[in-house]
Amino acid sequence: MPKFYARRRLGFLAAFTGLIASAGLLNGPAASAALPTPVSAATARTYLASLTVATEDRTGYDRDLFPHWITQSGTCNTRETILKRDGTNVVTDSSCAATSGSWYSPYDGATWSAASDVDIDHLVPLAEAWDSGADSWTTSRRQSFANDLTRPQLLAVTDNVNQAKGDQDPATWMPSRTAYRCTYVRAWVQVKYYYDLSVDSAEKSALQGYLASC
Repeated sequence: MPKFYARRRLGFLAAFTGLIASAGLLNGPAASAALPTPVSAATARTYLASLTVATEDRTGYDRDLFPHWITQSGTCNTRETILKRDGTNVVTDSSCAATSGSWYSPYDGATWSAASDVDIDHLVPLAEAWDSGADSWTTSRRQSFANDLTRPQLLAVTDNVNQAKGDQDPATWMPSRTAYRCTYVRAWVQVKYYYDLSVDSAEKSALQGYLASC
């Protein structure tokens, strides 16, 4: 191919990529989420077997009972900390807000170039935790749960995917990317085990099924 046409072709591809990036959605995993590695499937199966099975009760739930996005370091709150952790080439301003970068959502395989397109998912939702025993916790413990950077509980994902998940457990919702489901259920069980949360019967059956194929 003549150099002139090669340069024109490269210029067209660069312009096309720029248009996609400016729209917020990028193709391919330009970044990868850095969820703390969950326990093995074998360990998760052991943990799951020890969890209390109980009917969920949402009486009295209010999201504000779980203080979240607290300050973690300097001017950075929990959301901003996870955006920096899970993103690639993240640039922040003086208030720690992400002004550029890319974020790969392992739930659906999309990569985003705008932080506004990314939610921080509580892998075990706050309402699910309330239903499973957090209603008896102190506010301090609920705050720790809602801002846990150590367990595999917080993850940057596509905003509308997180909103579609809502407060569902694995009996009714799983990531559309089947390749991530084993990681997801291992993390789910680890978080529930660490916080001594119960599971309902449908949730336990679903978790057993997914873990059996991990």
